[in-house]
Amino acid sequence: MAENASYQNSRFMKAVRREPVDTTPIWIMRQAGRYLPEYMAVRNKTTFIDLCKTPSLAAEVTLTAQRVLGVDAAILFADLLPILEPMGLDLEYVKGEGPVIHNPLADSSHVDRLTDIADMNCLEFVFDAVKLIRADLPADIPLLGFAGCPFTLASYAIEGGSSKNYRRTKQMMYNDPGAWKALMDRFVDNLIVYLQRQIEAGCQAVQIFDSWAGCLSPEDYQQYVAPYTARLVAGVQEHAPVINFLTGNPALIPLQKQTGGQVFGLDWRINLADAWEILGPDVAVQGNLDPIALYADIPVLREKAKSVLDAAGGRNGHIFNLGHGVMPDMNPDNVKALVEIVHELGSR
Repeated sequence: MAENASYQNSRFMKAVRREPVDTTPIWIMRQAGRYLPEYMAVRNKTTFIDLCKTPSLAAEVTLTAQRVLGVDAAILFADLLPILEPMGLDLEYVKGEGPVIHNPLADSSHVDRLTDIADMNCLEFVFDAVKLIRADLPADIPLLGFAGCPFTLASYAIEGGSSKNYRRTKQMMYNDPGAWKALMDRFVDNLIVYLQRQIEAGCQAVQIFDSWAGCLSPEDYQQYVAPYTARLVAGVQEHAPVINFLTGNPALIPLQKQTGGQVFGLDWRINLADAWEILGPDVAVQGNLDPIALYADIPVLREKAKSVLDAAGGRNGHIFNLGHGVMPDMNPDNVKALVEIVHELGSR
């Protein structure tokens, strides 16, 4: 119980609950990544997917990133897409290309090929990694789990990888709403169980990533995406706080708020104060420094970080983060400097 109280009283969890903190908490998306030499020392010995699927290694890189950077939360080292494999998709990580699905749901007649995960233990490597991380993480540092949102996973499943215009995804949305509903419902059903299992294994909060929803108009997001994201959040937030992250289109923020969550993650395409005004005072806000700002000289980086903190205005409920993940060729010293800057300038 004492250990549980430690991370519940951490500055990160206090910010989630919009309680006063001694300084603004910070964690960074993709904080365990190939810009860190400590990560590469592990990654060079194995493949990316084997790193994700080996609990001891996933735990090592998660713990090391938190310790080296001095951030206020650890995030599970995993990937959005391995959940697709037990659902029937042939996933491969191709060097130079990223994730490739060799049997995508190329048209609506293929949706029935996607199956429910009969036994979530096929993803036990994720839950085992959570247990290992939680056992070794300082008691006052919370651990974040995560998953992709239904739309982002559906887009990968349909496009077979990344896309510039999401033509096939939108084509299914528009032309076969029955197949689209079946696909999205299947993702929601499985994601709820998946995230609940992460929480049971030891995560204190979870982030859901809608990395690709920014390609949608507000009308399309409201009709084809929001109901499913809302059901996902509702199925998880009784177990732990949910960080609802969407990138690429600030026009979606009012609709994002309607889908629920305790914290709303913002990208850099909108002023944080303006976004918080739209979201309202009853939620916490995470973000929202442009990741490319980390390439700036330290005095400039300091001014950029200060601008975000100034927009937050010292209000309870701000968690500092980038508007997306760290770039792979980043100088780790700049990331460490950002953490120190935020803790210094964000002190109360």
